[in-house]
Amino acid sequence: MSTVVKNQLRVCLLSVKYNIMREMLNKVTFLTNIIFMMLNNAAFLIQWAILFRLKEDIGGYTLREVMLLWALSASSYGLAHLLFARAFSLSDLIINGKLDSYLVQPKNVLLGIITSSTSTSSIGDLLYGLVILCVFCFSFRNLVLFLLFTITGATILTSYALFMGSLSFWFVRADLFGNNLVNGMINFSTYPDGIFKGVVKFILYLIIPTGMSIYLPIHLMQDFHWGQLFLLLGFMTLLLAIAVFSFYRGLKRYTSSNLMGART
Repeated sequence: MSTVVKNQLRVCLLSVKYNIMREMLNKVTFLTNIIFMMLNNAAFLIQWAILFRLKEDIGGYTLREVMLLWALSASSYGLAHLLFARAFSLSDLIINGKLDSYLVQPKNVLLGIITSSTSTSSIGDLLYGLVILCVFCFSFRNLVLFLLFTITGATILTSYALFMGSLSFWFVRADLFGNNLVNGMINFSTYPDGIFKGVVKFILYLIIPTGMSIYLPIHLMQDFHWGQLFLLLGFMTLLLAIAVFSFYRGLKRYTSSNLMGART
């Protein structure tokens, strides 16, 4: 069993590698996408710098903590889209019957799908997060925790996108509903959780899990507790299991479109 798992993971890593190599064929475009994504993210530094000149803290966050929030949000988003970009367009594959070519491949269907595409600009997001961490709050402890929470954040984001995408197996136009929630999760992750109260905060921790992917890790980096770390890891594992179960349960309902196509 362990050999099978290793082989499947090796194939998926090779798929990601070749996706990146294919994008690097045009080096100018490849580097431009990365650089402009970093510049796009950096533009928001001006917005927050101006806001903190007017007010000392926003939602209990200082400028340093907001920068850490942006760093973790960008890196989690970047890692998820670098490795598992296709998870964010799963609905399109289901609705248009484009899963056929993946079903005949010898590798794991789910891993084969979500690793079949990559976003080069996401490398800029990943690097931007690391740069911000180094500039505003670098320490060995913060670096270790940041890398850990980048992985957990990317896993939660990908799992949520996978679950929402899998709804298209059951519901017509579920892609609109799912895409809005996934985009909402990404957008909310760039604002301090202290500005949200009551029902909204409950939604951001359980319905749209921005709280578990970004807010809780930020609090852990400020004040670490093992219990909260295990809570985060447990939530991540549960959401991943639900997403995988939903995909394979829905796959049984999948109807081919009889499209002629092949993947190499």
